[in-house]
Amino acid sequence: MTEAQLATAYDIAAEVRDLAARRDIAEAAHRYMRGLDRLDAALQRQAFHDDAMIDCGLMKGPADEFVAFCQDLLGTMEATHHLLGQHRIEISGESATGEAYFQAWHGVRDEAGGVRDLFIAGRYLDEYACRDGEWRITSRLLVTDWVKDDPGSLDFFAANPGAVRGGRHGADPSYTQARQAGAGS
Repeated sequence: MTEAQLATAYDIAAEVRDLAARRDIAEAAHRYMRGLDRLDAALQRQAFHDDAMIDCGLMKGPADEFVAFCQDLLGTMEATHHLLGQHRIEISGESATGEAYFQAWHGVRDEAGGVRDLFIAGRYLDEYACRDGEWRITSRLLVTDWVKDDPGSLDFFAANPGAVRGGRHGADPSYTQARQAGAGS
């Protein structure tokens, strides 16, 4: 096959646009999850366009209200750890739909003050739009597939006081790492 035939059979520019869109949509999902775990409202909010509507079951509303709800709720917990799994994305021009699997651990306290491990797994059914060159979420439905609530333990940290723990509100070691990387540029 000649180079001209390859160019006709394979639109490299369209492929690059598609890959860039998928990357940018995935980055929006990453900002959302990191904003949850680090209690960074501004970062979480960057995942959504201004007119986005979110339904998580516990509340339904616009992005600003949803982010405040999440930050308030997760702020009552000892720590959280959200993970993304497979992420199906279907792109059509400047809009897209997606389904992203997640698992989330929440370190909570019971009424007696005991430590509990609350695991939630489910999927985000999202709609995305590219506006002004930026892909963000415009609609999100959180679907819960399973929940597991078990007694927890902080014994590891008590036995290993030198272990580096994740932090919130800018106190996580990754924020220092990001500042150091920026200073080196």
